Amino acid sequence: MGKQNSKLRPEVLADLRETTEFNEHELQEWYKGFLKDCPTGVLTVEEFKRIYGNFFPYGDASRFAEHVFRTFDANGDGTIDFREFICALSVTSRGTLESKLKWAFSMYDLDGNGFISRSEMLEIVRAIYKMVGTVMKMPEDESTPEKRVDKIFKQMDKNADGKLSTAEFIEGAKSDPSIVKLLQCDPSAAAGQ
Repeated sequence: MGKQNSKLRPEVLADLRETTEFNEHELQEWYKGFLKDCPTGVLTVEEFKRIYGNFFPYGDASRFAEHVFRTFDANGDGTIDFREFICALSVTSRGTLESKLKWAFSMYDLDGNGFISRSEMLEIVRAIYKMVGTVMKMPEDESTPEKRVDKIFKQMDKNADGKLSTAEFIEGAKSDPSIVKLLQCDPSAAAGQ
């Protein structure tokens, strides 16, 4: 008895096929893997930070992982269940550019007020810099989190009100691919590669 069923129920599977970009086989495989890594059926922030940290061995990913976790945790209950996990994974791995940017916006919008303030952007960018450690050499105009945030706001904050709306964020990222790279912490963006 005590062992969790490693197959999704038909109604859950049908729902996830509708709401994600994964097919039935992929969903079943992801579910098996999720239960293997999370036998309780949910992922806590501490487990998430540990797993996330494995991808960034030369820096401290814990702060950034907390922001990603918050964005995955759609119902705000402090855990990520399979549905939240697979829906976020679907957006980040297979979603349209627009849906990926909306997802990123929600991660940067720390207080959920529909705008990204300079301080919210700075919090995320600082977390990114801590995560990548000294592995990445940044160009001079992005050598500190503050300089990077200034550069992003200069390019995106079209009405100069000191905050980014969803529209400004998406429009800015779409009109300048180097912005997407700046947001993702890709130094090749500034080098024009």
